[in-house]
Amino acid sequence: MRRRLPTLEEARAILAAKRTRPQRRPPPPAGRALNRYVKELDGRFGQGASALAARWREIVGPEIARRTEPVKLVRGRAGGPSSLEIRVAGPAAAIIQHQAHEVLARVNVFLGPEAVQKLRIVQGPLQRREPPPPARRAAPLDAALEADLARSLAGTPDGKLKDALLKLGRGVLRRGR
Repeated sequence: MRRRLPTLEEARAILAAKRTRPQRRPPPPAGRALNRYVKELDGRFGQGASALAARWREIVGPEIARRTEPVKLVRGRAGGPSSLEIRVAGPAAAIIQHQAHEVLARVNVFLGPEAVQKLRIVQGPLQRREPPPPARRAAPLDAALEADLARSLAGTPDGKLKDALLKLGRGVLRRGR
């Protein structure tokens, strides 16, 4: 036997009488829930190698920073000695090994007294990329050369071609000086 569907009025009555389950709320975002704990842990343990990486060149100097990068800062258990792991590019590891006391002293100036007691050196390619030096702006042409260039291109119709020819002409004239 086939069951008949309720009419619109019957459906309203059924829904009005029936208790429904409250709609489930989604969990709060994880960042909001963990924010308090992360701040507390950051206060206790510091930022670690990421704080060092941001200012590594200032801490150890340009010569050492060019060949090294901090990898991780390992806190000692139960008050044991902390160690800093640094990655060194190729054969510079021997030189950095001899400068280990100087590197530790500079890192401890930044992180606080006796923050790091051991230095662990790992040979390998550096992960960071040095930003390219800022491009120098070329000196502008003097007015007479610029006027000669504009006069020579006066018959060329305006557009991308004329702009490219002006740029090329300026480059050639600058190099000719």
